[in-house]
Amino acid sequence: MNDTNIALIVEELARTLKGGALGKVFQLARAALAIDFRTAQGGYLFISVEPNQPRVYLIRRTARELEKQSLAPTLFALALRKHLSGARLASVMKDAGDRIVRLAFDADDAPGGPRAWTVVAQLTGRASNLLLLDAGGRIVDALRAPHGEGQEIGDIYKPPQLVVRTDSSHTSPTPTTARGSATQQVAPSRQKPPPFMRGTFATLSEAADDYYSRLEASRAFDARAGATTARLRQAFEKRRKLRSNLARDLASCGDADEHKRAGDLLLANIANAVREGGRVRLTDYYADDAPTVELEISETRTLPEEAAFRFARYGKARRAAQEISARLEAIDAELGALETRRGALEKIVAARDVDALAAFDGSRADDKQRGGRPKRKQASKAEAGVTGARRYRSSDGYEILVGRGARDNDQLTFRVARPHDLWLHAADYPGSHVIVRNQKRGVDVPHRTVIEAAQLAANYSHAKRDAKVAVNYTERKFVSKPKGAAPGLVRLASFRTLLVEPGENVKRVVNES
Repeated sequence: MNDTNIALIVEELARTLKGGALGKVFQLARAALAIDFRTAQGGYLFISVEPNQPRVYLIRRTARELEKQSLAPTLFALALRKHLSGARLASVMKDAGDRIVRLAFDADDAPGGPRAWTVVAQLTGRASNLLLLDAGGRIVDALRAPHGEGQEIGDIYKPPQLVVRTDSSHTSPTPTTARGSATQQVAPSRQKPPPFMRGTFATLSEAADDYYSRLEASRAFDARAGATTARLRQAFEKRRKLRSNLARDLASCGDADEHKRAGDLLLANIANAVREGGRVRLTDYYADDAPTVELEISETRTLPEEAAFRFARYGKARRAAQEISARLEAIDAELGALETRRGALEKIVAARDVDALAAFDGSRADDKQRGGRPKRKQASKAEAGVTGARRYRSSDGYEILVGRGARDNDQLTFRVARPHDLWLHAADYPGSHVIVRNQKRGVDVPHRTVIEAAQLAANYSHAKRDAKVAVNYTERKFVSKPKGAAPGLVRLASFRTLLVEPGENVKRVVNES
Protein backbone atom coordinates (compact mmCIF):
# COMPACT_ATOMS: atom_id res chain seq x y z
CA MET A 1 0.00 0.00 0.00
CA ASN A 2 1.32 3.46 -0.84
CA ASP A 3 1.28 6.51 1.42
CA THR A 4 -1.79 8.10 -0.22
CA ASN A 5 -3.98 4.99 0.05
CA ILE A 6 -2.97 4.46 3.67
CA ALA A 7 -3.92 8.08 4.49
CA LEU A 8 -7.35 7.69 2.85
CA ILE A 9 -8.03 4.37 4.59
CA VAL A 10 -7.01 5.87 7.95
CA GLU A 11 -9.68 8.54 7.44
CA GLU A 12 -12.23 5.76 6.86
CA LEU A 13 -11.06 3.91 9.98
CA ALA A 14 -11.36 7.07 12.09
CA ARG A 15 -14.93 7.67 10.91
CA THR A 16 -15.98 4.03 11.36
CA LEU A 17 -14.09 2.75 14.40
CA LYS A 18 -13.46 5.74 16.67
CA GLY A 19 -15.11 5.16 20.06
CA GLY A 20 -15.48 1.43 19.49
CA ALA A 21 -14.40 -1.04 22.18
CA LEU A 22 -11.81 -3.67 21.30
CA GLY A 23 -13.43 -7.09 21.27
CA LYS A 24 -12.37 -10.37 19.71
CA VAL A 25 -8.94 -10.65 18.09
CA PHE A 26 -8.62 -13.24 15.30
CA GLN A 27 -5.19 -14.55 14.27
CA LEU A 28 -5.70 -15.00 10.52
CA ALA A 29 -2.01 -15.59 9.74
CA ARG A 30 1.28 -15.46 11.62
CA ALA A 31 1.57 -11.75 10.83
CA ALA A 32 -2.07 -10.80 10.28
CA LEU A 33 -4.93 -9.97 12.69
CA ALA A 34 -8.60 -9.10 12.41
CA ILE A 35 -9.96 -7.03 15.33
CA ASP A 36 -13.59 -6.48 16.27
CA PHE A 37 -14.47 -3.00 17.58
CA ARG A 38 -18.17 -3.68 18.21
CA THR A 39 -19.33 -0.69 16.19
CA ALA A 40 -22.79 -0.14 14.76
CA GLN A 41 -21.39 -0.15 11.24
CA GLY A 42 -19.88 -3.60 11.78
CA GLY A 43 -16.78 -4.90 10.05
CA TYR A 44 -13.35 -5.85 11.37
CA LEU A 45 -10.05 -4.02 11.27
CA PHE A 46 -7.62 -6.11 9.24
CA ILE A 47 -3.89 -5.54 9.72
CA SER A 48 -1.15 -7.54 7.99
CA VAL A 49 2.53 -6.80 8.54
CA GLU A 50 3.90 -9.41 6.17
CA PRO A 51 7.01 -7.71 4.73
CA ASN A 52 6.05 -8.43 1.11
CA GLN A 53 2.51 -7.05 1.42
CA PRO A 54 1.85 -4.92 4.55
CA ARG A 55 -1.65 -3.45 4.62
CA VAL A 56 -4.53 -2.16 6.75
CA TYR A 57 -8.24 -1.76 5.97
CA LEU A 58 -11.75 -2.78 7.03
CA ILE A 59 -13.14 -6.16 6.03
CA ARG A 60 -16.69 -7.51 6.06
CA ARG A 61 -16.81 -11.08 7.33
CA THR A 62 -18.96 -13.12 9.66
CA ALA A 63 -17.52 -14.24 12.97
CA ARG A 64 -17.96 -17.85 11.84
CA GLU A 65 -15.84 -17.23 8.72
CA LEU A 66 -13.06 -15.67 10.78
CA GLU A 67 -13.15 -18.46 13.36
CA LYS A 68 -12.79 -21.10 10.63
CA GLN A 69 -9.83 -19.24 9.14
CA SER A 70 -8.12 -18.47 12.46
CA LEU A 71 -4.88 -19.95 13.74
CA ALA A 72 -3.84 -20.37 17.36
CA PRO A 73 -3.31 -16.86 18.81
CA THR A 74 0.25 -15.57 19.01
CA LEU A 75 1.64 -14.05 22.23
CA PHE A 76 1.01 -10.61 20.74
CA ALA A 77 -2.69 -11.38 20.17
CA LEU A 78 -2.93 -12.62 23.75
CA ALA A 79 -1.24 -9.42 24.95
CA LEU A 80 -3.83 -7.31 23.08
CA ARG A 81 -6.63 -9.24 24.74
CA LYS A 82 -5.00 -8.91 28.14
CA HIS A 83 -4.30 -5.15 28.06
CA LEU A 84 -6.90 -3.77 25.64
CA SER A 85 -9.99 -5.93 26.04
CA GLY A 86 -12.89 -3.45 26.28
CA ALA A 87 -10.58 -0.42 25.75
CA ARG A 88 -12.05 2.38 23.61
CA LEU A 89 -10.37 3.51 20.41
CA ALA A 90 -9.64 7.19 21.00
CA SER A 91 -8.04 8.00 17.64
CA VAL A 92 -6.55 6.59 14.45
CA MET A 93 -3.74 8.64 12.93
CA LYS A 94 -1.04 8.27 10.30
CA ASP A 95 2.47 9.69 10.66
CA ALA A 96 3.07 12.42 8.11
CA GLY A 97 5.21 11.24 5.22
CA ASP A 98 5.55 7.72 6.63
CA ARG A 99 3.61 4.46 6.35
CA ILE A 100 2.97 4.21 10.07
CA VAL A 101 -0.53 4.07 11.58
CA ARG A 102 -1.15 4.70 15.29
CA LEU A 103 -4.27 3.54 17.11
CA ALA A 104 -4.65 5.19 20.51
CA PHE A 105 -6.74 3.43 23.20
CA ASP A 106 -8.18 4.48 26.55
CA ALA A 107 -8.67 1.67 29.06
CA ASP A 108 -11.04 3.37 31.52
CA ASP A 109 -11.52 0.27 33.67
CA ALA A 110 -7.80 -0.39 34.13
CA PRO A 111 -6.64 -1.10 37.71
CA GLY A 112 -5.59 2.18 39.36
CA GLY A 113 -7.53 4.35 36.94
CA PRO A 114 -7.52 5.18 33.19
CA ARG A 115 -4.60 3.94 31.16
CA ALA A 116 -3.49 4.87 27.67
CA TRP A 117 -2.20 2.37 25.14
CA THR A 118 -1.09 2.68 21.53
CA VAL A 119 -0.96 0.08 18.80
CA VAL A 120 1.52 1.02 16.07
CA ALA A 121 1.18 -0.56 12.64
CA GLN A 122 4.45 -0.17 10.71
CA LEU A 123 3.64 -0.85 7.05
CA THR A 124 7.25 -0.32 6.01
CA GLY A 125 8.43 -3.32 3.99
CA ARG A 126 11.08 -5.39 5.72
CA ALA A 127 10.63 -3.39 8.93
CA SER A 128 6.86 -4.01 8.98
CA ASN A 129 5.57 -4.82 12.44
CA LEU A 130 2.70 -4.41 14.86
CA LEU A 131 3.73 -3.07 18.26
CA LEU A 132 1.95 -2.40 21.55
CA LEU A 133 3.12 0.73 23.44
CA ASP A 134 2.31 1.73 27.01
CA ALA A 135 1.40 5.25 28.15
CA GLY A 136 5.08 6.24 28.20
CA GLY A 137 5.64 5.14 24.62
CA ARG A 138 7.65 2.09 25.66
CA ILE A 139 7.29 -1.11 23.60
CA VAL A 140 5.46 -3.82 25.57
CA ASP A 141 5.10 -6.46 22.82
CA ALA A 142 5.52 -6.96 19.06
CA LEU A 143 3.90 -9.29 16.55
CA ARG A 144 7.14 -9.94 14.61
CA ALA A 145 10.61 -10.27 16.10
CA PRO A 146 11.79 -6.65 16.41
CA HIS A 147 15.31 -5.45 15.53
CA GLY A 148 17.07 -2.12 15.83
CA GLU A 149 17.10 0.93 18.03
CA GLY A 150 13.67 2.03 19.21
CA GLN A 151 12.12 -1.21 17.94
CA GLU A 152 12.89 -3.81 20.60
CA ILE A 153 10.73 -4.67 23.59
CA GLY A 154 11.52 -2.30 26.46
CA ASP A 155 12.73 0.50 24.15
CA ILE A 156 11.04 3.88 23.83
CA TYR A 157 9.49 3.52 20.40
CA LYS A 158 11.15 5.20 17.43
CA PRO A 159 9.94 4.81 13.84
CA PRO A 160 12.32 2.99 11.49
CA GLN A 161 14.47 5.37 9.49
CA LEU A 162 14.39 5.50 5.70
CA VAL A 163 17.98 4.73 4.79
CA VAL A 164 20.17 3.69 1.89
CA ARG A 165 23.51 1.91 1.82
CA THR A 166 26.45 4.09 0.82
CA ASP A 167 27.90 1.53 -1.65
CA SER A 168 27.00 2.07 -5.30
CA SER A 169 25.20 -1.26 -5.69
CA HIS A 170 22.17 -0.03 -3.68
CA THR A 171 20.49 3.10 -4.96
CA SER A 172 16.90 2.70 -3.77
CA PRO A 173 15.85 3.91 -0.30
CA THR A 174 14.59 1.13 1.99
CA PRO A 175 12.78 1.43 5.33
CA THR A 176 14.94 -0.21 8.00
CA THR A 177 16.16 0.11 11.54
CA ALA A 178 19.88 0.07 10.75
CA ARG A 179 22.41 1.76 12.99
CA GLY A 180 25.90 3.22 12.53
CA SER A 181 27.76 5.27 9.99
CA ALA A 182 27.33 2.87 7.10
CA THR A 183 23.94 4.47 6.25
CA GLN A 184 22.58 7.91 5.57
CA GLN A 185 19.08 9.38 5.52
CA VAL A 186 17.59 10.20 2.14
CA ALA A 187 14.39 11.73 0.89
CA PRO A 188 11.57 9.34 -0.04
CA SER A 189 11.48 8.38 -3.71
CA ARG A 190 8.45 9.09 -5.88
CA GLN A 191 5.66 6.63 -5.06
CA LYS A 192 4.48 3.98 -7.49
CA PRO A 193 0.91 4.21 -8.81
CA PRO A 194 -1.57 2.66 -6.35
CA PRO A 195 -2.35 -1.02 -7.10
CA PHE A 196 -6.07 -0.39 -6.55
CA MET A 197 -8.50 2.53 -6.61
CA ARG A 198 -11.92 3.06 -5.10
CA GLY A 199 -13.71 3.08 -8.46
CA THR A 200 -17.26 1.76 -8.07
CA PHE A 201 -16.69 0.43 -4.53
CA ALA A 202 -18.47 2.11 -1.63
CA THR A 203 -15.20 2.59 0.28
CA LEU A 204 -11.50 2.33 -0.39
CA SER A 205 -11.37 -0.50 2.18
CA GLU A 206 -13.76 -2.52 0.02
CA ALA A 207 -11.53 -1.87 -2.99
CA ALA A 208 -8.47 -2.95 -1.00
CA ASP A 209 -10.20 -6.08 0.29
CA ASP A 210 -11.25 -7.03 -3.23
CA TYR A 211 -7.78 -6.40 -4.66
CA TYR A 212 -5.86 -8.34 -2.01
CA SER A 213 -8.41 -11.17 -1.93
CA ARG A 214 -8.00 -11.63 -5.68
CA LEU A 215 -4.23 -11.40 -5.33
CA GLU A 216 -4.18 -14.08 -2.61
CA ALA A 217 -6.53 -16.28 -4.65
CA SER A 218 -4.21 -15.95 -7.65
CA ARG A 219 -1.18 -16.86 -5.55
CA ALA A 220 -3.04 -19.81 -4.03
CA PHE A 221 -3.99 -20.98 -7.54
CA ASP A 222 -0.39 -20.70 -8.70
CA ALA A 223 0.86 -22.62 -5.65
CA ARG A 224 -1.70 -25.39 -6.11
CA ALA A 225 -1.08 -25.59 -9.85
CA GLY A 226 2.67 -25.76 -9.25
CA ALA A 227 2.30 -28.54 -6.68
CA THR A 228 -0.05 -30.52 -8.93
CA THR A 229 2.28 -30.10 -11.92
CA ALA A 230 5.25 -31.24 -9.85
CA ARG A 231 3.35 -34.28 -8.58
CA LEU A 232 2.30 -35.21 -12.10
CA ARG A 233 5.83 -34.76 -13.39
CA GLN A 234 7.16 -36.94 -10.56
CA ALA A 235 4.67 -39.70 -11.37
CA PHE A 236 5.60 -39.52 -15.07
CA GLU A 237 9.35 -39.64 -14.37
CA LYS A 238 8.91 -42.55 -11.97
CA ARG A 239 7.18 -44.61 -14.64
CA ARG A 240 9.62 -43.56 -17.32
CA LYS A 241 12.50 -44.72 -15.13
CA LEU A 242 10.70 -47.98 -14.34
CA ARG A 243 10.11 -48.57 -18.04
CA SER A 244 13.80 -48.08 -18.74
CA ASN A 245 14.73 -50.57 -16.01
CA LEU A 246 12.24 -53.13 -17.29
CA ALA A 247 13.52 -52.75 -20.86
CA ARG A 248 17.05 -53.40 -19.57
CA ASP A 249 15.82 -56.45 -17.64
CA LEU A 250 14.08 -57.75 -20.77
CA ALA A 251 17.32 -57.39 -22.73
CA SER A 252 19.25 -59.23 -20.00
CA CYS A 253 16.90 -62.24 -20.24
CA GLY A 254 18.55 -63.10 -23.55
CA ASP A 255 17.01 -65.14 -26.33
CA ALA A 256 14.91 -67.90 -24.74
CA ASP A 257 14.85 -69.86 -28.02
CA GLU A 258 18.67 -70.05 -28.03
CA HIS A 259 18.59 -71.82 -24.65
CA LYS A 260 16.02 -74.30 -25.98
CA ARG A 261 18.05 -74.87 -29.17
CA ALA A 262 21.19 -75.59 -27.10
CA GLY A 263 19.25 -78.09 -24.95
CA ASP A 264 17.89 -79.84 -28.01
CA LEU A 265 21.34 -80.08 -29.60
CA LEU A 266 22.88 -81.49 -26.44
CA LEU A 267 20.25 -84.23 -26.20
CA ALA A 268 20.55 -85.01 -29.93
CA ASN A 269 24.34 -85.36 -29.63
CA ILE A 270 24.60 -87.43 -26.45
CA ALA A 271 26.25 -90.30 -28.36
CA ASN A 272 28.62 -88.40 -30.66
CA ALA A 273 29.48 -85.15 -28.85
CA VAL A 274 33.19 -84.34 -28.50
CA ARG A 275 33.89 -82.72 -25.17
CA GLU A 276 37.03 -80.92 -24.07
CA GLY A 277 36.69 -79.51 -20.55
CA GLY A 278 34.23 -76.62 -20.67
CA ARG A 279 33.59 -76.83 -24.43
CA VAL A 280 31.72 -79.39 -26.51
CA ARG A 281 31.45 -79.85 -30.29
CA LEU A 282 28.05 -80.89 -31.61
CA THR A 283 26.40 -81.60 -34.95
CA ASP A 284 23.61 -79.11 -35.68
CA TYR A 285 20.96 -81.42 -37.13
CA TYR A 286 18.49 -78.53 -37.35
CA ALA A 287 20.55 -76.48 -39.82
CA ASP A 288 21.18 -77.06 -43.52
CA ASP A 289 24.18 -79.34 -44.23
CA ALA A 290 24.33 -80.26 -40.47
CA PRO A 291 27.42 -78.16 -39.60
CA THR A 292 29.52 -78.70 -36.49
CA VAL A 293 28.98 -76.12 -33.76
CA GLU A 294 30.72 -75.53 -30.45
CA LEU A 295 29.09 -74.68 -27.09
CA GLU A 296 30.50 -73.58 -23.76
CA ILE A 297 29.20 -75.70 -20.89
CA SER A 298 29.89 -76.17 -17.21
CA GLU A 299 32.74 -78.57 -16.50
CA THR A 300 30.85 -79.91 -13.48
CA ARG A 301 27.73 -81.00 -15.39
CA THR A 302 27.15 -83.99 -17.62
CA LEU A 303 25.62 -83.41 -21.05
CA PRO A 304 22.11 -84.47 -19.89
CA GLU A 305 22.47 -82.20 -16.84
CA GLU A 306 23.62 -79.35 -19.08
CA ALA A 307 20.63 -79.94 -21.36
CA ALA A 308 18.25 -79.85 -18.37
CA PHE A 309 19.94 -76.64 -17.22
CA ARG A 310 19.47 -75.06 -20.67
CA PHE A 311 15.79 -76.07 -20.76
CA ALA A 312 15.32 -74.55 -17.29
CA ARG A 313 16.99 -71.34 -18.53
CA TYR A 314 14.64 -71.41 -21.52
CA GLY A 315 11.54 -71.71 -19.32
CA LYS A 316 12.71 -69.02 -16.94
CA ALA A 317 13.68 -66.61 -19.72
CA ARG A 318 10.37 -67.16 -21.52
CA ARG A 319 8.32 -66.54 -18.35
CA ALA A 320 10.37 -63.48 -17.42
CA ALA A 321 10.02 -62.07 -20.94
CA GLN A 322 6.26 -62.60 -20.86
CA GLU A 323 5.89 -60.95 -17.45
CA ILE A 324 8.16 -58.02 -18.30
CA SER A 325 6.44 -57.49 -21.64
CA ALA A 326 3.08 -57.35 -19.87
CA ARG A 327 4.48 -54.85 -17.38
CA LEU A 328 5.88 -52.74 -20.21
CA GLU A 329 2.47 -52.65 -21.90
CA ALA A 330 0.82 -51.57 -18.65
CA ILE A 331 3.43 -48.85 -18.03
CA ASP A 332 3.09 -47.58 -21.61
CA ALA A 333 -0.65 -47.25 -21.01
CA GLU A 334 -0.01 -45.40 -17.74
CA LEU A 335 2.48 -43.05 -19.41
CA GLY A 336 -0.09 -42.31 -22.11
CA ALA A 337 -2.74 -41.55 -19.48
CA LEU A 338 -0.34 -39.30 -17.58
CA GLU A 339 0.55 -37.47 -20.80
CA THR A 340 -3.15 -36.87 -21.42
CA ARG A 341 -3.59 -35.56 -17.89
CA ARG A 342 -0.60 -33.29 -18.29
CA GLY A 343 -2.16 -31.75 -21.38
CA ALA A 344 -5.46 -31.27 -19.53
CA LEU A 345 -3.65 -29.63 -16.63
CA GLU A 346 -1.85 -27.21 -18.95
CA LYS A 347 -5.22 -26.11 -20.35
CA ILE A 348 -6.66 -25.65 -16.84
CA VAL A 349 -3.68 -23.55 -15.76
CA ALA A 350 -3.82 -21.46 -18.93
CA ALA A 351 -7.54 -20.77 -18.32
CA ARG A 352 -6.90 -20.26 -14.55
CA ASP A 353 -9.99 -22.34 -13.83
CA VAL A 354 -10.08 -22.74 -10.04
CA ASP A 355 -12.96 -25.24 -10.00
CA ALA A 356 -11.43 -27.37 -12.73
CA LEU A 357 -8.09 -27.43 -10.89
CA ALA A 358 -9.82 -28.49 -7.67
CA ALA A 359 -11.60 -31.31 -9.52
CA PHE A 360 -8.38 -32.33 -11.27
CA ASP A 361 -6.43 -32.27 -8.02
CA GLY A 362 -9.15 -34.26 -6.27
CA SER A 363 -8.77 -37.12 -8.75
CA ARG A 364 -5.03 -37.21 -7.92
CA ALA A 365 -2.48 -37.11 -10.73
CA ASP A 366 -0.81 -40.16 -9.26
CA ASP A 367 -3.86 -42.42 -8.97
CA LYS A 368 -2.34 -44.71 -11.59
CA GLN A 369 0.54 -45.24 -9.21
CA ARG A 370 -1.75 -47.58 -7.34
CA GLY A 371 -2.00 -49.72 -10.48
CA GLY A 372 -5.40 -48.39 -11.51
CA ARG A 373 -7.07 -51.13 -9.51
CA PRO A 374 -10.60 -50.57 -8.20
CA LYS A 375 -10.81 -50.07 -4.47
CA ARG A 376 -11.19 -53.28 -2.54
CA LYS A 377 -13.99 -53.49 -0.07
CA GLN A 378 -13.07 -52.56 3.46
CA ALA A 379 -10.97 -55.19 5.22
CA SER A 380 -12.51 -57.25 7.94
CA LYS A 381 -11.57 -56.59 11.56
CA ALA A 382 -9.20 -59.54 11.44
CA GLU A 383 -7.32 -58.07 8.48
CA ALA A 384 -7.36 -54.43 9.68
CA GLY A 385 -3.93 -54.76 11.28
CA VAL A 386 -2.25 -56.09 8.08
CA THR A 387 -3.86 -54.68 4.95
CA GLY A 388 -3.35 -56.33 1.57
CA ALA A 389 -2.85 -59.83 3.03
CA ARG A 390 -4.84 -63.01 3.59
CA ARG A 391 -4.46 -64.54 7.05
CA TYR A 392 -4.27 -68.22 7.96
CA ARG A 393 -3.55 -70.26 11.09
CA SER A 394 -1.28 -73.32 10.69
CA SER A 395 -1.90 -76.66 12.39
CA ASP A 396 0.81 -75.71 14.89
CA GLY A 397 -0.86 -72.37 15.67
CA TYR A 398 1.48 -70.14 13.62
CA GLU A 399 0.06 -67.12 11.80
CA ILE A 400 0.59 -67.23 8.01
CA LEU A 401 0.17 -64.08 5.87
CA VAL A 402 -0.26 -64.26 2.08
CA GLY A 403 0.16 -61.16 -0.10
CA ARG A 404 -2.59 -60.21 -2.54
CA GLY A 405 -0.67 -58.33 -5.24
CA ALA A 406 2.79 -57.06 -6.21
CA ARG A 407 2.64 -53.89 -4.10
CA ASP A 408 1.01 -55.78 -1.24
CA ASN A 409 3.88 -58.29 -1.44
CA ASP A 410 6.40 -55.46 -0.96
CA GLN A 411 4.41 -54.08 1.96
CA LEU A 412 4.13 -57.52 3.57
CA THR A 413 7.80 -58.45 3.13
CA PHE A 414 9.52 -55.16 3.89
CA ARG A 415 7.09 -53.40 6.27
CA VAL A 416 5.23 -56.13 8.13
CA ALA A 417 7.58 -59.11 8.37
CA ARG A 418 10.28 -59.23 11.06
CA PRO A 419 13.86 -60.37 10.28
CA HIS A 420 13.40 -63.82 11.85
CA ASP A 421 9.99 -64.54 10.25
CA LEU A 422 9.92 -67.24 7.55
CA TRP A 423 9.51 -66.05 3.93
CA LEU A 424 8.28 -68.31 1.09
CA HIS A 425 7.64 -67.93 -2.65
CA ALA A 426 7.08 -70.27 -5.60
CA ALA A 427 10.39 -70.80 -7.44
CA ASP A 428 10.61 -69.23 -10.93
CA TYR A 429 6.90 -68.34 -11.04
CA PRO A 430 5.07 -65.08 -10.28
CA GLY A 431 3.03 -65.35 -7.13
CA SER A 432 2.28 -64.18 -3.60
CA HIS A 433 4.87 -63.61 -0.92
CA VAL A 434 4.07 -65.76 2.12
CA ILE A 435 5.18 -64.91 5.66
CA VAL A 436 5.10 -67.24 8.67
CA ARG A 437 5.16 -65.20 11.87
CA ASN A 438 7.81 -66.58 14.20
CA GLN A 439 7.30 -65.14 17.67
CA LYS A 440 10.34 -66.91 19.18
CA ARG A 441 13.69 -65.77 17.88
CA GLY A 442 16.13 -68.67 17.44
CA VAL A 443 13.37 -71.31 17.37
CA ASP A 444 12.75 -73.01 14.02
CA VAL A 445 9.24 -73.01 12.56
CA PRO A 446 7.82 -76.58 12.73
CA HIS A 447 8.25 -78.53 9.51
CA ARG A 448 4.49 -79.18 9.25
CA THR A 449 3.87 -75.41 9.28
CA VAL A 450 6.59 -74.88 6.65
CA ILE A 451 4.88 -77.45 4.40
CA GLU A 452 1.45 -75.80 4.89
CA ALA A 453 2.87 -72.34 4.13
CA ALA A 454 4.69 -73.69 1.05
CA GLN A 455 1.42 -75.20 -0.22
CA LEU A 456 -0.18 -71.76 0.11
CA ALA A 457 2.73 -70.15 -1.76
CA ALA A 458 2.28 -72.69 -4.57
CA ASN A 459 -1.50 -72.27 -4.55
CA TYR A 460 -1.25 -68.46 -4.90
CA SER A 461 1.20 -68.59 -7.82
CA HIS A 462 1.00 -69.05 -11.59
CA ALA A 463 2.02 -72.69 -11.06
CA LYS A 464 -1.04 -73.56 -8.96
CA ARG A 465 -2.33 -76.05 -11.60
CA ASP A 466 0.91 -78.06 -11.59
CA ALA A 467 1.01 -81.36 -9.71
CA LYS A 468 4.14 -80.37 -7.81
CA VAL A 469 5.69 -76.91 -7.35
CA ALA A 470 9.16 -75.97 -6.10
CA VAL A 471 8.93 -73.36 -3.30
CA ASN A 472 11.91 -71.35 -2.00
CA TYR A 473 11.95 -70.45 1.70
CA THR A 474 14.30 -68.52 3.97
CA GLU A 475 14.28 -66.12 6.90
CA ARG A 476 13.07 -62.63 6.03
CA LYS A 477 16.49 -61.13 6.84
CA PHE A 478 17.93 -62.85 3.75
CA VAL A 479 15.43 -61.13 1.43
CA SER A 480 16.31 -57.76 -0.16
CA LYS A 481 14.98 -55.57 -2.95
CA PRO A 482 17.25 -54.51 -5.82
CA LYS A 483 17.30 -50.77 -6.43
CA GLY A 484 14.70 -49.79 -9.03
CA ALA A 485 13.16 -53.26 -9.16
CA ALA A 486 9.48 -53.62 -10.02
CA PRO A 487 6.99 -54.19 -7.16
CA GLY A 488 7.17 -57.73 -5.83
CA LEU A 489 10.62 -58.54 -7.23
CA VAL A 490 13.25 -59.47 -4.61
CA ARG A 491 16.71 -60.96 -4.26
CA LEU A 492 17.53 -63.91 -1.94
CA ALA A 493 20.94 -64.10 -0.30
CA SER A 494 20.32 -67.65 0.98
CA PHE A 495 17.42 -70.08 0.67
CA ARG A 496 16.27 -73.70 0.63
CA THR A 497 13.77 -75.35 -1.70
CA LEU A 498 11.08 -77.98 -1.17
CA LEU A 499 8.61 -79.62 -3.54
CA VAL A 500 4.91 -79.49 -2.54
CA GLU A 501 1.45 -79.95 -3.96
CA PRO A 502 -0.46 -76.62 -4.28
CA GLY A 503 -3.32 -76.35 -1.81
CA GLU A 504 -5.11 -74.44 0.95
CA ASN A 505 -4.90 -76.96 3.76
CA VAL A 506 -5.00 -74.63 6.77
CA LYS A 507 -7.68 -72.57 8.45
CA ARG A 508 -8.44 -69.15 6.96
CA VAL A 509 -8.75 -66.48 9.66
CA VAL A 510 -11.84 -64.37 8.96
CA ASN A 511 -13.51 -63.17 12.17
CA GLU A 512 -10.79 -63.54 14.75
CA SER A 513 -11.15 -60.96 17.54
